[in-house]
Amino acid sequence: MTSAAARTALDLTADLPVAELEGLYRDLHRHPELSLREHRTAGTLAGRLKGAGFETVEGVGGTGVVGRLANGDGPTVLLRADMDALPVGEATGLPYASEADGVMHACGHDLHVTWLTGAAEALAAGRETWQGTLLVVGQPAEETGQGAARMVSDGLYERFGRPDVLLGQHAAPGPAGLYPHAPGLIMSAATDVDIVVHGVGGHGSRPEATVDPVVTAAYLVTRLQTVVSRELAAGESAVLTVGRIEAGTRHNIIPSEARISLNLRSQSEEVRQRMLAAIRRIARGECLAAGCPREPDITIGNIFPVTVNDAPTDRTVAAVHGEVFGAGTVFDPGPAMGSEDFPALALDGAIPYSYWFVTTTPAEVWAQAPGDTFPEKFAAVPSNHSPHFAPDLSVIAPGVRTLVSGALALLPVA
Repeated sequence: MTSAAARTALDLTADLPVAELEGLYRDLHRHPELSLREHRTAGTLAGRLKGAGFETVEGVGGTGVVGRLANGDGPTVLLRADMDALPVGEATGLPYASEADGVMHACGHDLHVTWLTGAAEALAAGRETWQGTLLVVGQPAEETGQGAARMVSDGLYERFGRPDVLLGQHAAPGPAGLYPHAPGLIMSAATDVDIVVHGVGGHGSRPEATVDPVVTAAYLVTRLQTVVSRELAAGESAVLTVGRIEAGTRHNIIPSEARISLNLRSQSEEVRQRMLAAIRRIARGECLAAGCPREPDITIGNIFPVTVNDAPTDRTVAAVHGEVFGAGTVFDPGPAMGSEDFPALALDGAIPYSYWFVTTTPAEVWAQAPGDTFPEKFAAVPSNHSPHFAPDLSVIAPGVRTLVSGALALLPVA
C-alpha cells in the first residue's frame, strides 16, 4: 500500500516543467561561480522562490538565499542545496559547458539548485495538500566548508525560525536511478593541512651551501603515506592525500621553502587527532634530519564534520523514496569518504537530518565503462570533482521528486 506522502508527491510532480528545468540547469552549468561569489546563482534561485510565493531573503552568510513558506500548523522542514562551483577546467565537451575559464560545476551543485528550485515550486503549487513551514536554503561555499556555518552565524534560525528537521541530497556517480541512504554515518570528516618546509636557498650548482627544502618535501610526501598504512588499524577507514606541492621559481635556483597541502579523511575524531599528531611528528622529524634552519609551519585549514543521519528520520525518507521509485532503487552503500558541511546546519546534532545520494551517470556511460562488477564500473566512470563529470539530464525530475517526497514524509499531508 502506498503512503499518503508518496501518493501526494507523485501527484505534485506528475507534470513537472522538465524542459524548463533542464534549461535552468544548462544555464547554471554555463555560469559557474566559486565559493562566496555565487551572486548570479543566488539571484536566479531567489527570483524563482519569490515567484513561487516564498518570503525570500538574499545575502545570508554572504551569498546565501533563504525562502520561507508558512502553510499552517505543522513542523518546519528545511530543504538545502549548495551553490558553489570548483576551480576545475571543464573537459566534458557538452554544448552547455562552462563559459568561465578554469571554473566548472564539477560536483553537481548546479543540479542541486535545479532540484531545489523544482521541489520548492512544486510544493508551493500544491500547498493545499500539506501543512507546516518550508525553509528553502541555497547555501554558498560548501566546497570550502564555510557556507553552512556562515549562514548559521548570520542568524539563519533567529531570522527565519529553527527547523524541526533538515533534508539534503547530493549528485553522485553510479547508474542513474538509484537513491542510496544510510541510517547513520554516511560521509566522513575532512581536514585540510598546510605545511611549509623552510630551507636555505642558493645556486643549483652549489647544493652543499644550501638546505634543499624540495628534497625534504619529497621525503615528507613519501613518509606521510605510512600514516594510514602503518599507524592505523586495518579496520579504521582513513585517507591522506597530498593535493599540492609547490617550490621554486627557476631550474637552477634551490628555493628557500617548499609548500605541501594535505587533505585528511576520517570517520571518527579520535582517528583524525591521531593522524594530525603523526603528521606533525613526521614533518618535524624530516626537517630535523635535513638540517632545516627551523621547524616547519603546520597550519590546520578547512574542517568538515562527519555526516551522521538521524536513523529514524532517514528510514522514514528512505521508505517513501522506495515507494516512489520502486524496489531495489534504495540501498545502504555504507559510509563514503567524501565530506560535507551540511551538518553545521544541524547545530552539532541538535536538529535531526536525512542526507542521501542521487546517482547521475548516463546509462550509456555506465554500460561502456570497463569492468563487470558495480565497484569496477563505479571506479571507472567520471566522479565528482572530475573535469569530465557530466550528470545525465534524465535525473532532473527524479531529483525534484526525492525532495518533494522527503518533505511530505515529514509534514502532515491532507
